[in-house]
Amino acid sequence: MSQDSDIREPQSGSVGRAGAGLHDFVLHLQDLVLASSDVREFLTDTATIFATQLSQPGNHLSCGITVVRQKRPVAVASSDARARNLDELQNSIGDGPCVTALRTETMVHVPDLEADLRWPRYNRAARQLGIGSILAVPMHLDAAAQAVVNLYSPNTDGFPHHGVDASVGLTGIAAKALDLALNIAQLRDSRDDLAAALKSRTVIDTAIGAIMAQNRCSRDAAFQILVKASSYRNIKLKEVAAGIISGISGEREFPTTYDE
Repeated sequence: MSQDSDIREPQSGSVGRAGAGLHDFVLHLQDLVLASSDVREFLTDTATIFATQLSQPGNHLSCGITVVRQKRPVAVASSDARARNLDELQNSIGDGPCVTALRTETMVHVPDLEADLRWPRYNRAARQLGIGSILAVPMHLDAAAQAVVNLYSPNTDGFPHHGVDASVGLTGIAAKALDLALNIAQLRDSRDDLAAALKSRTVIDTAIGAIMAQNRCSRDAAFQILVKASSYRNIKLKEVAAGIISGISGEREFPTTYDE
């Protein structure tokens, strides 16, 4: 029996079908974008969907998704412990099919880990974890980020032509949802950064006012006193200001008029 025969046609309702399955997949991703509290949660749910929809009887896939954003920690999510271990292994080694796909933004297909010679250390370790083949499909994003979908099969030749096509197709659809999730995350980050900046400014302004009252000095002179104290004690300006306010009023929380 050929390997292709092990990857049977998707059952009714799966995204492998071009009709209602794909429509349901798109709607599900849209729901995930709206319901997820952060990018990592969205990626975890998406990885689980990928593994479920692309697996076939006798070929249960694991899925990991890695996203690299500017000035943000790398986000890694997985459908199960096996994918998580394989992604962590590859990241610790610093090389492998998925790292290569992420770096080059091109698909990497390893039909037989035992025969592949490109990443001997990683391939050997992955085989010990029960993996026979790997498919890494980069996501082409509009956002300032890079992402790759990592699919792991226990079988040699676990990704025949139609399996590769299905994986690429779903990755393209998921990339649009990820773009939206990243944009929402960026807006949340900007909001949080602005809130932190406003709170910091409020604390500093309040401390300057207290220094002006105590020393009967100008605003500029009070600010310089605050700066010198921050430099001398080698702590942040906001922390010095918070200490001054706490010493006067006993308050440790400093809400602003912009707090939600």
